[in-house]
Amino acid sequence: MGKGFTLVEIAIVLVVVGLLMGGVLKGQEMIVNAKLKRIESDHSGISAAMFSYQDRYRQLPGDDSEVQSRFDLYTTLNPVDVNGNGQGTIEGSWDANNITSLSTAGGVETEKFFAHLRAAGLIPGGGLETTRPTNAYGGLIGIQDGALLIAGHTTVFGQLEGAIVKIIEARLDDGKPDSGRIQSDQTGQPMAGGGMSLATDYTDSLRYNVALRL
Repeated sequence: MGKGFTLVEIAIVLVVVGLLMGGVLKGQEMIVNAKLKRIESDHSGISAAMFSYQDRYRQLPGDDSEVQSRFDLYTTLNPVDVNGNGQGTIEGSWDANNITSLSTAGGVETEKFFAHLRAAGLIPGGGLETTRPTNAYGGLIGIQDGALLIAGHTTVFGQLEGAIVKIIEARLDDGKPDSGRIQSDQTGQPMAGGGMSLATDYTDSLRYNVALRL
């Protein structure tokens, strides 16, 4: 008859398994915290860049009506592709087309926002590049005036997981997707106009577009 495990050996195995499970859970927690900090950092960085641009040039990036004469790299481009209308708001849907070049951007100011910031040296990249950054969960980051029920400009983070949005809401707002300075809708829904549909609760397994007031 073979020798069985002693109580001491079983205890050692249980301790090792417990340590391994604890390490895995701690690692997952660290990853989630790092992603949350990146989202908060991206929001703060975009806000700081936008207001720095406004302080420097007295116009908003994307909406700047004098940007063609402001930066030499824009002098040969069509003014419609480069300039905003200077009316004080960054117009257009946050995820309009994700155009990658100002030469094909047309008149949508939200598509010019990041290009103007890049031309001013306030965020990394070239001033002809309109590509939106991606967030920690792989979705796009954009700008929209009047997203959902939020008055004023917002940064929008696309494709965030419901479980993560709950944490962001708990840390920064009121925990509700349809009120406060942070509001959300499910992926694929418009964030303004007659088709707008705010989420009424967060589900861990779903993804959301999340607007944060600037």
